[in-house]
Amino acid sequence: MGTPERTQMQEIMARAKRAAAVFTQLDQEHTDRIVRAVYEVAFDARVRLAKMAVEESGVGKWEDKVIKNVVSSQLIYEDIRNEKTVGVIHEDPESGIVEIAQPLGPIFAIVPVTNPCATVIFKILIALKTRNPLIVRPHRDAAKCSIETARMCYEAALREDAPEDCIQWVEGMTREETQELMAHPDLALVLATGGPGLVKAAYSSGTPAIGVGPGNVPVLIDKSADIPFAVEQILISKTFDYGTVCASEQAIVVEESIAPAVVAEFKAQKAYFLSEAEIERLNPVAFDSKTGNMRADIVGRSAYNLAKCADIAVPEDTSVLMAPLAHIGNDYPLSCEILAPVLAFYTAPNFDKAVATCIDLNFHGGMGHTVSIYANDEAVIAQYAGLMNAGRVVVNTPSSQGGVGGIYNRLHPSLTLGCGTGGKNITTDNITARHLLNIQRIARRRVNERFDRIDKRLYFDETIDAATIDAIYNQNR
Repeated sequence: MGTPERTQMQEIMARAKRAAAVFTQLDQEHTDRIVRAVYEVAFDARVRLAKMAVEESGVGKWEDKVIKNVVSSQLIYEDIRNEKTVGVIHEDPESGIVEIAQPLGPIFAIVPVTNPCATVIFKILIALKTRNPLIVRPHRDAAKCSIETARMCYEAALREDAPEDCIQWVEGMTREETQELMAHPDLALVLATGGPGLVKAAYSSGTPAIGVGPGNVPVLIDKSADIPFAVEQILISKTFDYGTVCASEQAIVVEESIAPAVVAEFKAQKAYFLSEAEIERLNPVAFDSKTGNMRADIVGRSAYNLAKCADIAVPEDTSVLMAPLAHIGNDYPLSCEILAPVLAFYTAPNFDKAVATCIDLNFHGGMGHTVSIYANDEAVIAQYAGLMNAGRVVVNTPSSQGGVGGIYNRLHPSLTLGCGTGGKNITTDNITARHLLNIQRIARRRVNERFDRIDKRLYFDETIDAATIDAIYNQNR
């Protein structure tokens, strides 16, 4: 499909509506056959699609994108395969309530350049599992690989008698056309993964939307932590696909008493600590002060290539660039979200000040998303979690893989991480199939006996207070 004009948009939505009507007639067994077929073809193409994505976009490492494709196919499939998404999904004889799963209708899926194929696979699987047609809008810099992913998934679905046009894709949409489609009255949901402007537009479209906020993940390394282990795990995460996961670490915060040991360990694991002059050179390369955002052309670049762009000489095998900072804010660009192997580094005189620094980083640009802590003191972990505004508090875990879920913890694996009201989202959940269902409830008559027995005339007596009513209710037990 080419760039959609207004009449083409109407045709896209008409096809999606027809697919939705057919989808409602499928049973669970048929639905699951379709999902299984799509999972298999996506998993089998994991390497080819990963290489396509890097070749086209120039973002990240193909080996790590293979793992992303495994997560979005195998792990997602294993997570949702036994979930009931058709017909009666729960029945409670005592309450008389029966819950019935209903599809939402056509969904518009916006796909980022950072995880193009993996995001397409993920959104297709959870949409098909819930019998919702999907319209894929790829990023312009990863359109070829995204469309190839959608095409092969669609063909696999058709081989299992999925509805025609259950998966569609549009290429070359302008911002205005995207906004128009998001606002289409026949669209049920916008599933938005992308930059803050695009996500904001989705929430402003008038159509229900599930989006995400920025990450800017702070990491507290506590005195009780195993420092070599913590540094190793942080680097496993921050170097994964060159830092393109929105849940990747952005700043390390430590107490002064352990700072020398932490610095020494990072250096031992090939991190390069920038001087003040080098930080000044890197700032404009990594961050656009006019837009207040990271520069798109540095996303998913290696530490060596990033340093080279800033005329900073580092060893070719440098793992990450470390930027010791004293302050937080747009005047200190490396304290912002940078989806590349760059980490801000802060020291604090004590634990309370360290937590306060993490809170400031959280408020600066990662509200509701993810925070990380390395500690072996449960009281410290509980205190930290209770003070942070985050949907995910990952403990002794690589933040990228920990936030996505399914590898190092039992969170639902997902490539859309809700940020709650802190990030202006509706949920803090890792988005999965259950978020793409309307739940219809049949409520059979069950009389509230305690309410039925009370003399209703008492409610009109202004001298009767709540304590009296409670006492009467207790008598009726």
